[in-house]
Order: sequence, then structure tokens, then C-alpha cells
Amino acid sequence: MFNDIGALELVTLVVLAVLVFGPDKLPKVIQDVSRTIRKIREFSDSAKQDIRQELGPEFKDFEFEDLNPKTFIRKQLDNDELGLKEIRNGFDLKKEMAEVTDAVHGRESESSSGASSSSGTSGTSGSAGGRIDMSKKPETPARDDRPPFDADAT
Repeated sequence: MFNDIGALELVTLVVLAVLVFGPDKLPKVIQDVSRTIRKIREFSDSAKQDIRQELGPEFKDFEFEDLNPKTFIRKQLDNDELGLKEIRNGFDLKKEMAEVTDAVHGRESESSSGASSSSGTSGTSGSAGGRIDMSKKPETPARDDRPPFDADAT
């Protein structure tokens, strides 16, 4: 519950509590707060037990934490019936991104080097032995060509 409170914040809260309630009333306030928290926990536990009893024996494994959407989705994705673990483990995002980057920059990647060298010897015509050049090149219009004219833009 208080996992993100540091030592300095805890000391600040204690000093603030002493200043607000005073050193003589502070133990009584702590007892009242702890008693209230204990009663709330007991009430919540008894309500959970009543709900489980009313649902019947087929819901005896029901957990209220599963009603949280994040928990439900995480539990379903961890379920191995769908075979998602094999798909997740078989897909290497870094490798795929490196191959795409190499293709865009015109370099040959390690996995496609054997494939392009074998396709380059098949007699295909093109630049660099059958590879497609995907680098951007500025287009130079011919001398006679005029730039496109847009009558609505002027």
C-alpha cells in the first residue's frame, strides 16, 4: 500500500501527525485508525465469502482481482492454450527492424545476403545485381518540362 513512500516522507508524516494531534493524543488516534482499518478488512472479507457462497460451487475459484481488466487480460495472455507464447518467442522485433533498415539504406543484411546473391545470378536486369534501389534520389525535370501549374493556387 505504501511502497512508494520514502524515509523522508515518512518522517515528515510523523512530524505532521505529532503537530496536528499532539504527543498525548497521537497513540489514541493510531489505535482508532488501526481498529477502523481492521473492521473494514473484516467486513470486506465477509462480503467476499458471502458472494462466493451465493454464486455456488462452480465459482469457488473466483477471484475478485480478476475483475480488473489489466489482470484479466494478463491472465488470458499467459494462458498457453492460445499458443501466443510460441508466436511471441518466434518473432524477433530487433532482427526484423534491422532488416528493414538495411533494405531502406541499400545495405545487404546477413539473413538476406544468401537470398540476394542467389537471385542476382539468375540474370535479372537491374541495379546492383537484382536488388531494388530504395534510396531517395532528387528528380530532375527535363529542360522542356515546366513545373505543374495550379490555377486555383494563384
